[in-house]
Amino acid sequence: MGNSVLKSHLETSQKTGVFQLMGKGLQEFPEELQRLTANLRTVDLSGNKIESLPASIGNFLLLRSLTLNNNRLHELPAEIGKLKKLETLSLNGNQIQQLPPSLGQLKALRTLSLAGNQISKFPLGLGSLRQLDLLDLSQNQIQSVPAEVAELQAIEINLNQNQISVVSAEVSHCPRLKVLRLEENCLELSSIPQSILAESQVSLFSVEGNLFEVKKLRDLEGYDKYMERFTATKKKFA
Repeated sequence: MGNSVLKSHLETSQKTGVFQLMGKGLQEFPEELQRLTANLRTVDLSGNKIESLPASIGNFLLLRSLTLNNNRLHELPAEIGKLKKLETLSLNGNQIQQLPPSLGQLKALRTLSLAGNQISKFPLGLGSLRQLDLLDLSQNQIQSVPAEVAELQAIEINLNQNQISVVSAEVSHCPRLKVLRLEENCLELSSIPQSILAESQVSLFSVEGNLFEVKKLRDLEGYDKYMERFTATKKKFA
């Protein structure tokens, strides 16, 4: 990619606070962006070949949205925790296996999207993200949902297309959780905690494509309470 293209993008970004350069074969995070740390609010470098983020990513203190979908990232630097204003972090379609503990410092984060990576364990330490609305971990290799999930403040958790066979009953204690997606996993009917149906706030519980027929959910205790929430939500948005 020619320097003139990058230069014109940098000039525009200085005025708009937005830098978007998708599908250009970039192999690294453009060093030139360091000149714009006082301007940038949105960066989208999707569809490139970036393998790592520099520690200097922590200098973009005004950044609200960082999108690096479909790159080749294996990990995130600890310095990402310095982005205190970040509201959206989208890293779908990379090769990330685990998250740095510093991610728990992103207090403004509303959307954390990690679909299509190589995460094998449900990430812990995200309970401090009080503003989190959506946690998308679909299309990974997660095998269980641990008790620590109760700390999450997310409104929606998407775990479709993993390898989950165990779900902790603690998921019913998530204070804001309304939507729980567990489609195309390895769940037996007996692995479904009845507390999700009877005691949680969940009003959309999506479990198609597991090792039981969805209509069998009706046999579980608490199903009627779940249906009350489901119906009330549908009416609200009708």
